[in-house]
Amino acid sequence: MPRILIKDVKQKIGAKVQVMGRVMNARLLSNVSFFQVQDYSGAIQTVWEKLVEAKAGDAVEIIGEVREDKRAKGGCEILGEELKIISANTEDLPFDLAKKDLNLQLTTLLDWRALSLRHPKVQAIFKLYDLLLKHYGLVMRDNGFTEVKTPKILGAASEGGANFFKIKYFDQSAYLAQSPQFYKQIMVGVFERVFEIGSTFRAEPHFTTRHVNEYISLDAEMGFIMSFKDVMAILNKVLAEVFAKIQEEGAEFLALYDVKGIAVPKEIPSVKLSEIREIIKKKYDYTIPEGTDIDPEGERLAGRYAKEEFNSDFIFITHYFWKEKPFYTMPSAENPKETEGFDLIYKGVELVTGSQRIHKYDELIANMKKKGIKPDGMEYYLDVFKFAMPPHGGWGMGSERLIQQMLGLGSIKEAILFPRDVKRLSP
Repeated sequence: MPRILIKDVKQKIGAKVQVMGRVMNARLLSNVSFFQVQDYSGAIQTVWEKLVEAKAGDAVEIIGEVREDKRAKGGCEILGEELKIISANTEDLPFDLAKKDLNLQLTTLLDWRALSLRHPKVQAIFKLYDLLLKHYGLVMRDNGFTEVKTPKILGAASEGGANFFKIKYFDQSAYLAQSPQFYKQIMVGVFERVFEIGSTFRAEPHFTTRHVNEYISLDAEMGFIMSFKDVMAILNKVLAEVFAKIQEEGAEFLALYDVKGIAVPKEIPSVKLSEIREIIKKKYDYTIPEGTDIDPEGERLAGRYAKEEFNSDFIFITHYFWKEKPFYTMPSAENPKETEGFDLIYKGVELVTGSQRIHKYDELIANMKKKGIKPDGMEYYLDVFKFAMPPHGGWGMGSERLIQQMLGLGSIKEAILFPRDVKRLSP
């Protein structure tokens, strides 16, 4: 008898079927047994009019008759006839996977990651993450972008500063990519519009709920723009389409987190950094600390302002200070102390950073000198600008942070299969 997926069982009322999966919950009474069985397509209750030896966590094969039961999830259940334990637990589970919520401390959740990932509500996070990656790629292609995969072992740090991982590369020193920035700009000169879904590495000793040292960035770069506002407009369009698809295809997973209405505004509100700093000071009596453009509390209050003023979970903050931005960021023509760039705040947390880039060689070199950056090791990138690079810009977006904010997770680590932070290098 061929295996049937649980999602298709409801089409076999009255027929005998074979299903395979994992026992998620076992209730053994004196003369009847109940097993909740799950495969990759869904879950179903199986009923046995006898005592059957199986326990939660076992991988099983079940043969039985499908019968209608409107009280059951999916409107049916299986009256079990034969059960084969394909693979049994050799130890008791460290926590009950049958509970609606695990309610575990983050440390326990991650120490037992291979098991906590089996819980349906945890699985839902990564089902939504799968939809995000799927539709980001599809929507980007629909908007004329070509997917590229750039090197993650570099001869020079892509973002400068000190937050890079240095590694030994045969007889040379190398660095793990902080972003695909240099290569995606190079590829604008080839395909004009490119995007990448790839790993990035930041050697920052953070102990926060929103930072990790390896994450998946959703990047894009586009040429022949008039200003950074063209980049913002495309990003707005892409996010609106991606969120609509997640809402459509992931409704059952969003429901597990009581998430409704995740639409992106047709036009996300926008405010200059200098203005939002003043708004936050006057409206919320909070002064952003000196020496920073906007701190986490400032972002939270910017998100609050967006919700109160525009009923939006999103807000663009533009014209960040020149001194705080990378050397390739275009200075503002109106005020050289500002830049032609933006951050996108989602529910009070920075989700995206983007800008127009400097596309002329002499201006790029001059900006590097002003910032005290030497071009050594970056010639492969810089020399491209001698050969007619078009005006261009792009963005980098934290994929896991998007899921964290969408679902209201307590930590970004919950949205990563096996997170890497200052202390965690295993599993």
